[in-house]
Amino acid sequence: MIRLIQNEWIKIFKRPGTYVMIGLLILMACTFAGFTKYDENRQKEPASWQRVVQAENAAYEKEMTEGTHLSKDHKDYLQEQIKINEYRLEHNLPADTKMTTWSFIEENSQLLSLAGLFMIIIAAGIVAGEYTWGTVKMLLIRPISRPKILFSKYAAVVLFGLFMISVLFIVSALIGAVLFGSSETSVHFAYEGGKVVEQNMFLYLLKIYLMKSVDVFMLATMAFMISAVFRSSSLAIGISLFLLFIGTNVTMLIAMKYEWAKYLLFANTNLLQYENGQTLVDGMTLGFSLAMLAVYYVVFQLLAFVTFTKRDVAA
Repeated sequence: MIRLIQNEWIKIFKRPGTYVMIGLLILMACTFAGFTKYDENRQKEPASWQRVVQAENAAYEKEMTEGTHLSKDHKDYLQEQIKINEYRLEHNLPADTKMTTWSFIEENSQLLSLAGLFMIIIAAGIVAGEYTWGTVKMLLIRPISRPKILFSKYAAVVLFGLFMISVLFIVSALIGAVLFGSSETSVHFAYEGGKVVEQNMFLYLLKIYLMKSVDVFMLATMAFMISAVFRSSSLAIGISLFLLFIGTNVTMLIAMKYEWAKYLLFANTNLLQYENGQTLVDGMTLGFSLAMLAVYYVVFQLLAFVTFTKRDVAA
């Protein structure tokens, strides 16, 4: 099995387009850093961190007072942020008022959609490409079961996605260290169990990157399924990218009128909604979203593996 995955990995990196994708991701990270640094240099000297934190608390309190439409979860989130800021002020723990390495890494997580796009392209072509290139017969007549062959392809897609996320994280860290320097604090403050706790910033950022990657991993899995079922990379890419860019917006519009929207895929892919208390539909929980994602994941995989296993080699 490991050798099969290695073979698929080698196939991916034999394509010139793979290096173009990596180069584009690095270029976009550098471009984003350049614009951020330029914008920072144009700004006036920021106020003291105490004033910034106090202003944030005032804004949070105003939002809670005037925001009659706010959900209970979001109000709880605002109250937690106020308590975290009060903890900073009480213990004289500075908050960053300028961009730092850590904050740049977090901001650069926006580029995960680009990394996901490249992952979708690989997922869409890894099975369909065998039919397009006419190599599927040679692949399937080998003394290896079809499920193992398909699993090795999917494993290679997942590893490629993790590789792209790692590239983005590492490049962001290097650029951030050069352009923005270190932070006065290397911990993240969170509110858990009725008190403010300190979390390792590196582990916090890893959590943010992984949580933001859920939607692209699910879409890549769907693209992989379409590729295996319909043997068309263009169809898989088209549908997946269409959903990547408008799926969340359409789901939000549906959720404004219908509660059943919480069962849709894109209502559950944004796990960060449980971090900021802004759930798409009131009453949704992290456990519910994980369960729905598991259901969709199993359906995608069943369609891919059953179709690929049962299809005639001559097809």
